[in-house]
Amino acid sequence: MPRHRPGNTPRPRPVASSVEDLCPCRPLLDRLGDRWSALTLSLLDGGPAYFGELERRMRPVSRKVLTQTLRGLERDGLVHRTVEDEQPVVRVAYGLTELGRSLTGPLAAIEGWHERHQETVERARAAYDAARPGPGVTALRERAALSRCA
Repeated sequence: MPRHRPGNTPRPRPVASSVEDLCPCRPLLDRLGDRWSALTLSLLDGGPAYFGELERRMRPVSRKVLTQTLRGLERDGLVHRTVEDEQPVVRVAYGLTELGRSLTGPLAAIEGWHERHQETVERARAAYDAARPGPGVTALRERAALSRCA
């Protein structure tokens, strides 16, 4: 622990009122970490696509979930929506905005990291699962409370 000279006390850290205060990028990470957003951005990186085309390529996503995903990405400014009113059929196309395109590099870096390290992660998970960690803190506290009562 660092020592401080008298008169040189550290400033108290501000108390965070929300997760967003602690990690301002949390809402974006939540968006990108959901089940379908990163895949949607990856597919749109190849160029604009119609809703039905995205739906087919993203099976088993439901229409409702795909709609919610696209709306969220559009709200965040990552995707733009174009309605093509060609009678008798109305078609909706989606494409990446400049902001959305700027995310393709970081997403590709994450995908590359995954490809390089997935086997190591799987081995670490298997080792952790095989080690069968002891009882959790809650179980230990419950045991201690029971022993005090006895």
